[in-house]
Formats: sequence, C-alpha cells, structure tokens
Amino acid sequence: MKLRITLLLVSCLAIVLAACGSSSGIELVSASDAADRIAEEPEAIILDVRTPEEFAEGHIEGAINIDFYAADFATQLAGLDTDASYVLYCRSGNRSAETAKLMTDLSFEQVDEIDGGILSWNAAGLPVAIPR
Repeated sequence: MKLRITLLLVSCLAIVLAACGSSSGIELVSASDAADRIAEEPEAIILDVRTPEEFAEGHIEGAINIDFYAADFATQLAGLDTDASYVLYCRSGNRSAETAKLMTDLSFEQVDEIDGGILSWNAAGLPVAIPR
C-alpha cells in the first residue's frame, strides 16, 4: 500500500514538474539551430540585448537592439508583443539569460535564446551585418 501511494505521489510530482517546465516558452538553442529557425520563420523577431556600440560592431541581420543596460529596458521589453516568436541573444549569454527570465515573467510565448550569444554565432561562421 505504501509503495502504491509513493508511486502515485511521484507520478503526480512528475506531471506537475513537466507542466511547469513546458509553460515558459523559453528554449536555449545552438547558434546553428537559431539560424535554421530564422531561415524557416522569417517573421521571428531577432532581439539583440547588447549595447548600441556592441550592436554597431556586428549583429544578426534584421535584429532589433534593446540595450540591457538602458534605464527603461524592462519597460521596452514589456512593450513587445508577447505572442510573437523571438530569437534572443547578447554577447556571451549572460544578459540574454537574464532577459529570458524577464520574458518568462512577462509571459512571452516563444523565445529561442542563443546559447553562447553572438560569440557562438561567430564561432559557427554564421553571417553578421555591420552597419556602415
């Protein structure tokens, strides 16, 4: 009897944890997987959370830049469409990880965060745009 109750509790816990894990809509993806996503879903919004200076040094084509260090960063983020699909990155993954947490709190539906940021994008030999 105790074994059945234990198994039932473990099963319930597994269901609850699975449901919690799938609700965020945030997924950590490789640079090549992000590139595939961008190619397959051109309406996805590419969000670069580096500084404007970093952005000017090179960014993923079509990216919009919202400076993580801006005083109104959270307000700008909250103004975005939570139902849209996003590809999120920064330099190495630290700022984008913090941004992903905020996006989870704001109930964004679908966010692919590039593991390793633009550094991993560059290491994979993927193209960057450099404003003139």
